[in-house]
Amino acid sequence: MLRHRTLAALLADHRLVTGAARCAGAELDALLAWGRKPSARLAERLARRRRLALWRCEDAFLRSLELGPDSAPLGLVLDDAGIYYDAGRPCRLERLIAAPHTQPQLQRAEAIRRLWCEQRVSKYNGSREAPAPAEPFVLVVDQTAGDLSIGLGGATAASFETMLATALSDHPGRLVVVKTHPDVVRGRKRGHFQARQLQHPLIRLEASGGHPAALLERAAAVYVVTSQLGFEALLWERPVHCFGMPFYAGWGLTRDRAPVPERRQPRQLGDLIHAALVDYAVYVDPHRHQRCALEELITAIGLQRRLRGQMPERIEAFGFTPWKQRVLRRFLAGSRLRFKFQWQGAGHRAQALAVWGRRARPQLLEAAGRRALPLLHAEDGFLRSVGLGADLIDPISWVIDRRGIYYDASAPSDLEHRLATGNWDGPQLLRARRLRRRLVEEAITKYNLRSASWRRPAGIRRLVLVVGQVEADASIRLGAPGVRTNLGLLQAVRAAEPSAYLLYKPHPDVVAGLCSPGSREATAQDWCDEVVLDASIQQLFTQVDALHVITSIAGFEALLRELEVHTWGLPFYAGWGLSHDRLSCDRRGRRLSLDALVHAALIDYPRYVSRHSGLFIEPEQAIEELLAWRSAPPMPLSLRQRIFRHWGRLRRR
Repeated sequence: MLRHRTLAALLADHRLVTGAARCAGAELDALLAWGRKPSARLAERLARRRRLALWRCEDAFLRSLELGPDSAPLGLVLDDAGIYYDAGRPCRLERLIAAPHTQPQLQRAEAIRRLWCEQRVSKYNGSREAPAPAEPFVLVVDQTAGDLSIGLGGATAASFETMLATALSDHPGRLVVVKTHPDVVRGRKRGHFQARQLQHPLIRLEASGGHPAALLERAAAVYVVTSQLGFEALLWERPVHCFGMPFYAGWGLTRDRAPVPERRQPRQLGDLIHAALVDYAVYVDPHRHQRCALEELITAIGLQRRLRGQMPERIEAFGFTPWKQRVLRRFLAGSRLRFKFQWQGAGHRAQALAVWGRRARPQLLEAAGRRALPLLHAEDGFLRSVGLGADLIDPISWVIDRRGIYYDASAPSDLEHRLATGNWDGPQLLRARRLRRRLVEEAITKYNLRSASWRRPAGIRRLVLVVGQVEADASIRLGAPGVRTNLGLLQAVRAAEPSAYLLYKPHPDVVAGLCSPGSREATAQDWCDEVVLDASIQQLFTQVDALHVITSIAGFEALLRELEVHTWGLPFYAGWGLSHDRLSCDRRGRRLSLDALVHAALIDYPRYVSRHSGLFIEPEQAIEELLAWRSAPPMPLSLRQRIFRHWGRLRRR
């Protein structure tokens, strides 16, 4: 129990005393045991000897991402009367189910049921969904041999054979899917069915260990002994047949083959849901391990499930540095990654290939095309970090693009496709508007660098900011067929705006010495009124009248603040009627609202990962983490970061 790092938060309402010596001398209200496992017998003896109440705890019915030993519980139940899987005696959960619930509580229960199905969660949520057969079927659920809930639920090993025979008899001619327990699939435990029992032509074994949502969603009926999947099947509104007496049986909601205790009387499904998922359990969020509502945890786990299931299961990644390998594992969680050098070929088991940006060698492109393998392009997102990526500062967002990459205007990208074809309803656009306002109010940008202050010179009628870039950057090479240098941009802007006060800001990586300056960039002062090195881009946004860029992300950030933006290349935000563009792209031309652009670029396209948990988060949560990160004292560069910075400078000499 004490190994679980979430236990303290889950028991935050109580003071937990641990250790034999401390417990012997402490004023205790109760002793805590884990369910009815053999390890609880000591607590039972001590409770009798010291005349103390005995509480039992167990995993909640929404527990975690991975299976028990691999993942700390995010939900816990506490029972001062018994434990939910022991049908031989009363427990707290039975009292809660039998108690009347108010109409608002029943409405919340129904909303939870719908949310559970919408987010497709289960007790454990780490695996991909087991595929459901195309033809009609009924589901028979196996359990691990020796599971305490079987004997304490009034069943035996023979109940499983009876259950399978009954399912075949009840549904003649229909497919019967037998689902093996994930612990059996992993070889940790054994189940109840042997191969000879599954030889019937209508029986199909589902032994992938996959997530049960699709099976529960489509099953015509679900047969269980005492498995929790019977409760989840009720959430999916499936008919449930019970061959033991689990906590959800005996209330008039299931078809029960075992004797029902007299203390269980018919109740509504809402009573069962509210009692089991709200009244009986406590939860913590998966990122900071702080107490949270059930709905928050369901939504957080649902996000993990959706993003983990979006990418192919086996991915080979080429040319990623060790630092980026570690980051890629987080952003492609749910896939099994194998890292290779650029010169190596793709393995025969690969289902997709991953590269950084556009750095795929011709041989790899040819192999991907020949084998019809998806090519995944990884890059920084538009809300990245507090600090520069060139300093090995971990990102809070990356994009994983199947079509191309957002800065390559020579070919479509997932982002461009979304902008060209997507539709967003009212709630989505409202969410984007709120997200944009939050970014502007909190002065959030891509890198969120600390900087000196800068003030607009007095008497200036029109102040124009010209944003420099790293000229070797792929976004210029692939997205700027015309003006391609910082000096060329300055000269073009001076010609276009001869009377404006031109302010030139070099790229932060160039100022920091992490990247080389552009061709003749040292003469920038000759073509502008002022070169500003230390001011943050956010400060400048509040004081300038217009912005000129080649392809810089600063143009997008300026649009968020409803500034006048001029583009001289083809960045992803050009061509949608929101900026003044010198170039055009045949694939673009649709007029979009600013909120639509924001939803596509900041909600639909990137993946966000929490700095605390390493799990996926929403963009709103990423903003909160960036704000906390920015307000914290700056961390000195690590030895690895300092070595990398020095090595980068030497390499560019």
